[in-house]
Amino acid sequence: MDNSEVFFYSAHKINNMLKRREISCVEIVKSILDRIEKVEGKINAYITVEKESMVREAREVDEYISKGGKIEDFTGIPVAIKDNICTKGILTTCASKILKNYVPVYDATVVRKLKEQRYILVGKANMDEFAMGSSNENSCFGPVKNPWDLTRVPGGSSGGPAACVASGEAICALGSDTGGSIRQPAALCGIVGFKPTYGRVSRYGLVAFASSLDQIGPLTRDVEDCAALLNVICGYDESDSTSIPAEVPDFKSFLKEGISSMRVGVPKELMVSGIDAEVREEVEKAILSLEELGAYVEEVSLPHLEYALDVYYIIAPSEASSNLSRFDGVRYGYRNKDAKTLREMYRKTRSEGFGDEVKRRIMLGTYSLSAGYYDAYYEKAQRVRTLIINDFRNAFEKYDVLVSPTSPTPAFRIGEKIDDPLTMYLSDICTIPVNLAGLPAISIPIGLSRKGLPIGFQIIGDILREDNVLRVAYSLEKAISFNKKPDLGFLEVL
Repeated sequence: MDNSEVFFYSAHKINNMLKRREISCVEIVKSILDRIEKVEGKINAYITVEKESMVREAREVDEYISKGGKIEDFTGIPVAIKDNICTKGILTTCASKILKNYVPVYDATVVRKLKEQRYILVGKANMDEFAMGSSNENSCFGPVKNPWDLTRVPGGSSGGPAACVASGEAICALGSDTGGSIRQPAALCGIVGFKPTYGRVSRYGLVAFASSLDQIGPLTRDVEDCAALLNVICGYDESDSTSIPAEVPDFKSFLKEGISSMRVGVPKELMVSGIDAEVREEVEKAILSLEELGAYVEEVSLPHLEYALDVYYIIAPSEASSNLSRFDGVRYGYRNKDAKTLREMYRKTRSEGFGDEVKRRIMLGTYSLSAGYYDAYYEKAQRVRTLIINDFRNAFEKYDVLVSPTSPTPAFRIGEKIDDPLTMYLSDICTIPVNLAGLPAISIPIGLSRKGLPIGFQIIGDILREDNVLRVAYSLEKAISFNKKPDLGFLEVL
């Protein structure tokens, strides 16, 4: 059997091969490491690669299997972890100078759960600094390149994890999603990305950006891997006060072809005039496919969604201003050594430690929370957020899922929007409402633009209704059969 492209296999395919003894974990890891050596210098998807521990752990897994050990879904599977998710004894930098040398003394809950299945940590993936960005250009370790076109962005803030999976530098990955940071890069890199219901996955060990919006989720090759990874990471955690004490179903049991009689709403506010013509064309084709599969599809209005971007850029920076106040140079992280006074040390440390986008959002949030402006901005934004939640609640009384583009455009060129924050913020216009309402949503690839760039399709479900999202995503994935990958030769010879 030709295993020359193991790095592009799905986790469930590798899992079956391990069970049939058709491949060893050492061979899987060697394939990933060889791939990293060939393409990582061009893509810059990783901040840290755990080469030595990968090989050591692979040997341990092979020995465990040879002795009759149980092979779980992610036993021996190489996974990349976004660098804002804590890993004990391994650098966790949030792609920021202020945490460049920070080594956690504990594992995030999601990492602990993967360790229980004997997964293989490939490394910590690059990202927008503190998860603030839509292009992965805001990293002190340099921008990540899109594997489909190295002149273009991979999306953000989970651009590194998405690029790892798309380029074959990991079988799957974990990212975080605050306003679309899993789904938008998944769309731009031609893979699957899932944001679970807020509280489905423990945030313990995730470095906080906006606590009422952040959620960890999977980036995978297909919907089946996505469901399997959700099975591992979901569940109540007493270490996270926002964790939902709800029973965790077997997400793989929802992967059934056939969506006849399901009701699908298309929010007209998410099919806005700024949607790229090619994106609109592919999304309309996907909607037609849903109808051909037997779903009832209808346009719907969620009138307050037009305010979602404004609401998000008050609430998220406000929470960031509070959360990032802990990075002051006193207890850990970067500290300016030349300051003469404590106040000067704070000012210089934070000025030098944070990048431009992080400082921009801290200032926005601090202003929104300041005396005299709190009621006018933050409190009013929370009131409008409630109206958005109610719009979704009303829609889900009639529809099983809602659908839209994931990103309004395919991947744009590096540097194209970096000097225009408002234009950059519009990249998340279709994904932000989902975070404000705490809903589950997935992005799956549905086609390529004329320039060969991936286009993503978003499927949104009601609170704790990942079952509907996965069922529609799986059926559409099978109907469309998107199986394109970045050009291997192109990446290896550049």
